[in-house]
Amino acid sequence: MNNTMTYKSITFFGLFLLLASCIPLKIAPNYKHGKVVKGKKFVKVFKSQQVFAFNDPKEANEFYTYINEKYQLVYDDDTGNVPVQIAQNTMYLTFYEVEKATKTYNLLPVLADKALETANIGPVLENQYSSRKGHWYIVMTLTDSEYQDVLQEDHPHHESAVSYLQSLRQEYLITAQYNELQFLEQ
Repeated sequence: MNNTMTYKSITFFGLFLLLASCIPLKIAPNYKHGKVVKGKKFVKVFKSQQVFAFNDPKEANEFYTYINEKYQLVYDDDTGNVPVQIAQNTMYLTFYEVEKATKTYNLLPVLADKALETANIGPVLENQYSSRKGHWYIVMTLTDSEYQDVLQEDHPHHESAVSYLQSLRQEYLITAQYNELQFLEQ
């Protein structure tokens, strides 16, 4: 009797978990600490180019404001190419704000609507079948004066470039008043 009750409890609990679960269809990556990855994961035109990407917890366009204040310029999306000095070399930084979504398929609303359908009641939870949550990233490319991808592992300045981009990420995340950057740089 006790084994039967335990088996039924475990079965019921397992069935409940299955029905209440969400099936992930697409999971946005977690690059909280920044990472060099293939560019095509974020922007399709970067087929063979590497990018440095990190999660952006700030409001839209904050990174543009940060770059404009840090380098005393007006960033242009069309041309990009902010000149930066890394290891006594001029390199060109281009960046994008990109959204990646986590998408899930929710079983419970689907099954509830199927049960209601047998009672001749139309679907009432149709809008809950799937859910989507957007995550924003800053995605940066870095090229040298010969337009070579500095983030490729075999580039001679790869390590110093990644270190520079990590520092840039950290400074951006801890700075609230971007006009302070003018005083910090001096």
